[in-house]
Amino acid sequence: MKGAAGILATVCLLAGCSRYQIGPANLYRPEIRTVYVPMFESDSLRQGLAEWLTEAVVKQIEAKTPYKVVHTPQTDSVLTGRILNDRKQVLIESANDDARNIGFTEVVLVTWSARNGELLMQRRIEVGSHFLPESGQSLTTAQQQVVEDLADQIVNAMEAPQW
Repeated sequence: MKGAAGILATVCLLAGCSRYQIGPANLYRPEIRTVYVPMFESDSLRQGLAEWLTEAVVKQIEAKTPYKVVHTPQTDSVLTGRILNDRKQVLIESANDDARNIGFTEVVLVTWSARNGELLMQRRIEVGSHFLPESGQSLTTAQQQVVEDLADQIVNAMEAPQW
């Protein structure tokens, strides 16, 4: 396998496809090394969601990207977020009007800017989950899933555009 990869690399160099690169580091902006992530803001009445989401995003950045999260605004970039909306709704009811399947959705606006003010990314992301109270699941179960999915999508959106 190593021999085949070496041959492929040699062929690509000779054929002029040297702009193609291999590895996850090439998914991210090389000019950015550090990210400041202030506590996300929230328009939600649910306590703790902004803190929970901020912590999940910081952990995902550290785990999946080459960026280092720092605790000072004097960095290469700043990632801010605001929970715009969250809602809980009954999806399925029993014959006695008991909730059998409940959905939870969260909408977040995320902005990533470089130190020079350049807008690197701005996205509105909506993620939903559901839980089954009859099987012992709770709203916290659904919120945990939504927070993890949102953090994953936010960090995926930080990838450099591929042209």
